[in-house]
Amino acid sequence: MKMKLKGALISTALALGVAGVSPAFAAWEPTKPVEFIIPAGPGGGADQMARVIQGIVTKHNLMKQSIIPINKSAGAGAEGFLAIKEAKGDPNKIIITLSNLFTTPMATGVPFNWKEITPVAMLALDQFVLWTNADKPYKTAPEFIAAAKAAGPGKFRMGGTGSKQEDQIITVALEKATGAKFTYLPFKGGGAVAVQLVGNHIDSSVNNPIEAVAQWRAGKLRAQCVFDDTRMPYKQKMTETLSWNDVPTCKEVGVDTDYVMLRGIFMAPGVTQEQVDYYVELFKKVRATPEWKDFMEKGAFNQTFMTGKEFKNWLTLNEALHLQLMTEAGFLAKK
Repeated sequence: MKMKLKGALISTALALGVAGVSPAFAAWEPTKPVEFIIPAGPGGGADQMARVIQGIVTKHNLMKQSIIPINKSAGAGAEGFLAIKEAKGDPNKIIITLSNLFTTPMATGVPFNWKEITPVAMLALDQFVLWTNADKPYKTAPEFIAAAKAAGPGKFRMGGTGSKQEDQIITVALEKATGAKFTYLPFKGGGAVAVQLVGNHIDSSVNNPIEAVAQWRAGKLRAQCVFDDTRMPYKQKMTETLSWNDVPTCKEVGVDTDYVMLRGIFMAPGVTQEQVDYYVELFKKVRATPEWKDFMEKGAFNQTFMTGKEFKNWLTLNEALHLQLMTEAGFLAKK
Protein backbone atom coordinates (compact mmCIF):
# COMPACT_ATOMS: atom_id res chain seq x y z
CA MET A 1 0.00 0.00 0.00
CA LYS A 2 2.83 2.35 0.85
CA MET A 3 4.55 1.52 -2.43
CA LYS A 4 1.39 2.34 -4.41
CA LEU A 5 1.02 5.70 -2.64
CA LYS A 6 4.65 6.56 -3.25
CA GLY A 7 4.30 5.63 -6.90
CA ALA A 8 1.18 7.75 -7.24
CA LEU A 9 2.98 10.76 -5.74
CA ILE A 10 5.90 10.32 -8.13
CA SER A 11 3.53 10.06 -11.07
CA THR A 12 1.73 13.24 -9.99
CA ALA A 13 5.00 15.10 -9.57
CA LEU A 14 6.15 14.00 -13.03
CA ALA A 15 2.87 15.09 -14.55
CA LEU A 16 3.16 18.51 -12.94
CA GLY A 17 6.74 18.78 -14.08
CA VAL A 18 5.70 18.17 -17.66
CA ALA A 19 2.55 20.27 -17.67
CA GLY A 20 3.77 23.01 -15.30
CA VAL A 21 2.32 23.78 -11.89
CA SER A 22 -1.43 24.12 -12.15
CA PRO A 23 -2.71 27.55 -11.14
CA ALA A 24 -5.23 25.75 -8.94
CA PHE A 25 -2.36 24.55 -6.73
CA ALA A 26 -0.24 27.72 -6.82
CA ALA A 27 -0.18 29.87 -3.68
CA TRP A 28 -2.12 33.12 -4.05
CA GLU A 29 -0.25 36.33 -4.73
CA PRO A 30 -1.29 39.78 -6.01
CA THR A 31 -2.08 39.94 -9.71
CA LYS A 32 -1.73 43.70 -10.08
CA PRO A 33 -0.11 46.62 -8.19
CA VAL A 34 -1.26 46.75 -4.58
CA GLU A 35 -2.90 49.97 -3.44
CA PHE A 36 -1.58 50.79 0.05
CA ILE A 37 -4.11 53.18 1.61
CA ILE A 38 -2.90 55.65 4.26
CA PRO A 39 -5.84 57.17 6.23
CA ALA A 40 -3.68 60.12 7.30
CA GLY A 41 -1.78 63.05 5.79
CA PRO A 42 1.73 63.13 4.29
CA GLY A 43 4.70 63.25 6.66
CA GLY A 44 3.02 61.71 9.69
CA GLY A 45 3.82 58.41 11.36
CA ALA A 46 1.46 56.26 9.28
CA ASP A 47 2.67 57.86 6.04
CA GLN A 48 6.31 57.34 6.97
CA MET A 49 5.76 53.71 7.93
CA ALA A 50 3.87 52.92 4.73
CA ARG A 51 6.60 54.42 2.58
CA VAL A 52 9.34 52.62 4.51
CA ILE A 53 7.45 49.37 3.85
CA GLN A 54 7.18 50.24 0.16
CA GLY A 55 10.93 50.87 0.01
CA ILE A 56 11.76 47.61 1.78
CA VAL A 57 9.44 45.55 -0.43
CA THR A 58 10.99 47.10 -3.54
CA LYS A 59 14.64 46.86 -2.41
CA HIS A 60 14.39 43.24 -1.32
CA ASN A 61 12.06 42.20 -4.16
CA LEU A 62 9.53 40.78 -1.71
CA MET A 63 6.61 41.03 -4.16
CA LYS A 64 6.31 40.52 -7.90
CA GLN A 65 3.85 43.41 -8.07
CA SER A 66 4.57 46.95 -6.96
CA ILE A 67 3.06 48.52 -3.85
CA ILE A 68 1.64 52.04 -4.22
CA PRO A 69 0.99 54.22 -1.12
CA ILE A 70 -2.02 56.53 -1.49
CA ASN A 71 -3.03 59.11 1.13
CA LYS A 72 -6.78 59.20 1.82
CA SER A 73 -6.94 61.42 4.88
CA ALA A 74 -10.21 63.32 4.45
CA GLY A 75 -12.64 63.14 7.34
CA ALA A 76 -9.94 62.19 9.89
CA GLY A 77 -9.15 59.11 7.81
CA ALA A 78 -12.78 58.17 7.10
CA GLU A 79 -12.03 58.44 3.37
CA GLY A 80 -9.46 55.68 3.63
CA PHE A 81 -11.53 53.39 5.86
CA LEU A 82 -14.61 53.67 3.65
CA ALA A 83 -12.45 52.97 0.57
CA ILE A 84 -11.21 49.68 2.01
CA LYS A 85 -14.68 48.77 3.32
CA GLU A 86 -16.18 49.32 -0.13
CA ALA A 87 -13.50 47.22 -1.89
CA LYS A 88 -15.20 43.97 -0.86
CA GLY A 89 -13.33 40.89 -2.03
CA ASP A 90 -10.43 42.88 -3.53
CA PRO A 91 -7.14 41.43 -2.21
CA ASN A 92 -5.05 43.98 -4.09
CA LYS A 93 -5.80 46.72 -1.55
CA ILE A 94 -4.48 47.02 2.00
CA ILE A 95 -4.66 49.81 4.57
CA ILE A 96 -2.30 50.86 7.34
CA THR A 97 -4.21 51.76 10.47
CA LEU A 98 -3.63 53.87 13.52
CA SER A 99 -6.00 54.43 16.42
CA ASN A 100 -8.29 56.56 14.24
CA LEU A 101 -9.56 53.10 13.30
CA PHE A 102 -11.56 53.49 16.53
CA THR A 103 -11.76 57.23 17.10
CA THR A 104 -12.91 58.42 13.66
CA PRO A 105 -16.22 56.53 13.57
CA MET A 106 -16.85 57.38 17.22
CA ALA A 107 -16.19 61.09 16.70
CA THR A 108 -17.85 61.55 13.32
CA GLY A 109 -20.59 58.95 13.17
CA VAL A 110 -19.25 57.74 9.80
CA PRO A 111 -20.73 54.28 9.06
CA PHE A 112 -17.64 52.19 9.68
CA ASN A 113 -16.36 49.70 12.25
CA TRP A 114 -13.12 47.72 12.21
CA LYS A 115 -15.11 44.46 12.29
CA GLU A 116 -16.35 45.30 8.76
CA ILE A 117 -12.85 44.87 7.30
CA THR A 118 -10.26 42.10 7.64
CA PRO A 119 -7.48 42.28 10.26
CA VAL A 120 -4.09 41.14 8.98
CA ALA A 121 -1.39 42.07 11.48
CA MET A 122 -0.29 44.47 14.18
CA LEU A 123 3.09 45.74 13.00
CA ALA A 124 3.97 47.72 16.12
CA LEU A 125 2.62 49.99 18.84
CA ASP A 126 3.60 53.63 18.71
CA GLN A 127 4.48 55.91 21.59
CA PHE A 128 3.56 59.52 22.19
CA VAL A 129 6.04 62.08 23.53
CA LEU A 130 5.37 65.49 25.05
CA TRP A 131 7.50 67.84 22.94
CA THR A 132 8.43 71.49 23.53
CA ASN A 133 10.64 73.96 21.69
CA ALA A 134 14.26 73.58 22.85
CA ASP A 135 14.68 77.37 23.08
CA LYS A 136 12.05 77.62 25.82
CA PRO A 137 13.25 77.78 29.45
CA TYR A 138 11.39 74.73 30.78
CA LYS A 139 13.76 71.77 30.97
CA THR A 140 11.30 69.24 32.44
CA ALA A 141 7.65 68.31 32.04
CA PRO A 142 6.72 69.65 35.52
CA GLU A 143 8.35 73.01 34.63
CA PHE A 144 6.36 73.09 31.38
CA ILE A 145 3.09 72.25 33.15
CA ALA A 146 3.78 74.90 35.80
CA ALA A 147 4.39 77.48 33.05
CA ALA A 148 1.16 76.50 31.27
CA LYS A 149 -0.84 76.82 34.50
CA ALA A 150 0.79 80.14 35.35
CA ALA A 151 -0.04 81.53 31.90
CA GLY A 152 -3.71 80.84 32.47
CA PRO A 153 -6.38 78.63 30.85
CA GLY A 154 -6.00 78.29 27.09
CA LYS A 155 -2.92 80.49 26.80
CA PHE A 156 -0.60 77.61 25.85
CA ARG A 157 -1.30 76.04 22.45
CA MET A 158 -1.03 72.27 22.07
CA GLY A 159 -0.60 71.07 18.49
CA GLY A 160 -1.78 67.68 17.31
CA THR A 161 -2.92 65.63 14.35
CA GLY A 162 -6.65 65.92 13.70
CA SER A 163 -9.59 66.81 15.89
CA LYS A 164 -11.01 64.41 18.50
CA GLN A 165 -8.26 61.93 17.64
CA GLU A 166 -5.41 60.41 19.65
CA ASP A 167 -3.47 63.64 20.12
CA GLN A 168 -6.48 65.49 21.48
CA ILE A 169 -7.48 62.54 23.68
CA ILE A 170 -4.01 62.70 25.27
CA THR A 171 -4.29 66.48 25.64
CA VAL A 172 -7.58 66.12 27.53
CA ALA A 173 -6.08 63.37 29.72
CA LEU A 174 -3.08 65.61 30.38
CA GLU A 175 -5.38 68.45 31.42
CA LYS A 176 -7.29 66.18 33.79
CA ALA A 177 -4.07 64.83 35.33
CA THR A 178 -2.39 68.21 35.83
CA GLY A 179 -5.04 70.92 35.98
CA ALA A 180 -3.43 72.79 33.06
CA LYS A 181 -5.75 73.98 30.26
CA PHE A 182 -4.55 74.14 26.66
CA THR A 183 -5.92 75.47 23.41
CA TYR A 184 -5.73 72.46 21.09
CA LEU A 185 -4.84 73.20 17.47
CA PRO A 186 -5.31 70.38 14.91
CA PHE A 187 -3.07 69.92 11.86
CA LYS A 188 -3.22 67.47 8.94
CA GLY A 189 -0.14 65.44 9.88
CA GLY A 190 2.57 64.93 12.46
CA GLY A 191 5.18 66.41 10.14
CA ALA A 192 3.27 69.69 10.03
CA VAL A 193 2.92 69.66 13.82
CA ALA A 194 6.69 69.38 14.30
CA VAL A 195 7.30 72.27 11.90
CA GLN A 196 4.77 74.42 13.79
CA LEU A 197 6.51 73.68 17.10
CA VAL A 198 9.97 74.49 15.74
CA GLY A 199 8.55 77.79 14.46
CA ASN A 200 7.06 78.64 17.87
CA HIS A 201 3.55 78.80 16.40
CA ILE A 202 2.46 76.33 19.10
CA ASP A 203 3.87 75.76 22.58
CA SER A 204 3.89 71.97 22.70
CA SER A 205 2.82 68.81 20.90
CA VAL A 206 2.19 65.13 21.64
CA ASN A 207 3.75 63.79 18.45
CA ASN A 208 4.97 60.25 17.93
CA PRO A 209 8.77 59.82 18.17
CA ILE A 210 9.22 59.26 14.42
CA GLU A 211 7.32 62.49 13.64
CA ALA A 212 9.72 64.72 15.58
CA VAL A 213 12.99 62.78 15.74
CA ALA A 214 14.65 64.85 12.99
CA GLN A 215 13.94 68.11 14.83
CA TRP A 216 15.04 66.54 18.14
CA ARG A 217 18.34 65.43 16.63
CA ALA A 218 18.82 68.92 15.20
CA GLY A 219 18.47 70.42 18.69
CA LYS A 220 15.24 72.24 17.85
CA LEU A 221 12.87 70.28 20.10
CA ARG A 222 12.99 68.87 23.61
CA ALA A 223 11.49 65.47 24.50
CA GLN A 224 9.95 66.09 27.92
CA CYS A 225 8.41 62.69 28.68
CA VAL A 226 6.84 59.61 27.04
CA PHE A 227 3.20 58.71 27.74
CA ASP A 228 3.78 55.10 28.78
CA ASP A 229 4.29 52.95 31.87
CA THR A 230 7.90 52.13 30.98
CA ARG A 231 10.73 53.98 29.25
CA MET A 232 11.47 53.32 25.62
CA PRO A 233 14.13 50.55 25.47
CA TYR A 234 16.42 52.01 22.79
CA LYS A 235 19.77 53.11 24.24
CA GLN A 236 21.60 54.23 21.10
CA LYS A 237 22.24 58.00 21.19
CA MET A 238 19.80 59.86 18.97
CA THR A 239 21.11 63.32 19.86
CA GLU A 240 24.63 64.20 20.97
CA THR A 241 23.78 63.30 24.56
CA LEU A 242 20.42 61.49 24.68
CA SER A 243 18.88 58.18 23.65
CA TRP A 244 15.17 57.37 23.62
CA ASN A 245 15.77 55.47 26.86
CA ASP A 246 16.90 58.71 28.53
CA VAL A 247 13.44 60.25 28.06
CA PRO A 248 11.51 59.71 31.33
CA THR A 249 7.98 58.40 31.41
CA CYS A 250 5.41 61.07 32.16
CA LYS A 251 4.44 59.11 35.27
CA GLU A 252 8.05 59.29 36.50
CA VAL A 253 7.89 63.08 36.47
CA GLY A 254 4.48 63.39 38.05
CA VAL A 255 2.29 63.61 34.92
CA ASP A 256 0.17 60.47 35.32
CA THR A 257 -0.97 59.90 31.72
CA ASP A 258 -0.25 57.02 29.32
CA TYR A 259 -1.38 55.99 25.84
CA VAL A 260 0.01 53.85 22.99
CA MET A 261 -1.25 53.70 19.40
CA LEU A 262 -1.81 50.91 16.91
CA ARG A 263 0.19 50.52 13.73
CA GLY A 264 -1.55 47.71 11.89
CA ILE A 265 -2.57 46.31 8.52
CA PHE A 266 -6.09 45.44 7.34
CA MET A 267 -7.64 44.22 4.10
CA ALA A 268 -11.06 44.60 2.53
CA PRO A 269 -13.98 42.45 3.70
CA GLY A 270 -14.65 39.19 1.88
CA VAL A 271 -11.04 38.20 1.15
CA THR A 272 -9.85 34.61 1.62
CA GLN A 273 -7.66 33.27 4.42
CA GLU A 274 -5.03 32.38 1.81
CA GLN A 275 -4.90 36.02 0.73
CA VAL A 276 -4.60 37.18 4.35
CA ASP A 277 -1.82 34.64 4.91
CA TYR A 278 0.11 36.03 1.95
CA TYR A 279 0.28 39.47 3.56
CA VAL A 280 1.07 38.05 7.00
CA GLU A 281 4.09 36.30 5.48
CA LEU A 282 5.02 39.42 3.51
CA PHE A 283 5.12 41.53 6.66
CA LYS A 284 7.11 38.89 8.52
CA LYS A 285 9.71 39.23 5.76
CA VAL A 286 9.58 43.03 6.00
CA ARG A 287 10.14 42.87 9.78
CA ALA A 288 13.23 40.68 9.30
CA THR A 289 15.10 43.29 7.23
CA PRO A 290 17.78 45.60 8.65
CA GLU A 291 15.93 48.61 7.25
CA TRP A 292 12.84 47.78 9.32
CA LYS A 293 14.89 47.24 12.46
CA ASP A 294 16.59 50.59 11.93
CA PHE A 295 13.22 52.29 11.40
CA MET A 296 11.87 50.70 14.60
CA GLU A 297 14.82 52.00 16.63
CA LYS A 298 14.83 55.44 15.05
CA GLY A 299 11.12 55.83 15.83
CA ALA A 300 11.29 54.14 19.26
CA PHE A 301 8.46 51.75 18.42
CA ASN A 302 7.14 49.00 20.68
CA GLN A 303 7.74 46.04 18.34
CA THR A 304 4.76 43.92 19.37
CA PHE A 305 3.55 41.78 16.44
CA MET A 306 0.15 40.06 16.39
CA THR A 307 -2.00 38.19 13.89
CA GLY A 308 -5.13 36.06 13.93
CA LYS A 309 -7.24 35.63 17.05
CA GLU A 310 -4.69 37.36 19.30
CA PHE A 311 -4.86 40.51 17.15
CA LYS A 312 -8.69 40.43 17.04
CA ASN A 313 -8.85 40.11 20.83
CA TRP A 314 -6.52 43.11 21.19
CA LEU A 315 -8.70 45.12 18.80
CA THR A 316 -11.85 44.27 20.76
CA LEU A 317 -10.29 45.37 24.07
CA ASN A 318 -8.88 48.58 22.60
CA GLU A 319 -12.14 49.53 20.93
CA ALA A 320 -13.73 49.39 24.40
CA LEU A 321 -10.86 51.44 25.86
CA HIS A 322 -11.27 54.12 23.18
CA LEU A 323 -15.02 54.24 23.74
CA GLN A 324 -14.30 54.97 27.40
CA LEU A 325 -11.67 57.62 26.57
CA MET A 326 -13.84 59.29 23.93
CA THR A 327 -16.83 59.31 26.30
CA GLU A 328 -14.79 60.86 29.12
CA ALA A 329 -13.43 63.51 26.76
CA GLY A 330 -16.92 64.33 25.42
CA PHE A 331 -15.84 63.49 21.86
CA LEU A 332 -18.59 61.04 20.81
CA ALA A 333 -20.70 62.06 17.83
CA LYS A 334 -24.17 63.26 18.73
CA LYS A 335 -26.86 60.76 17.78
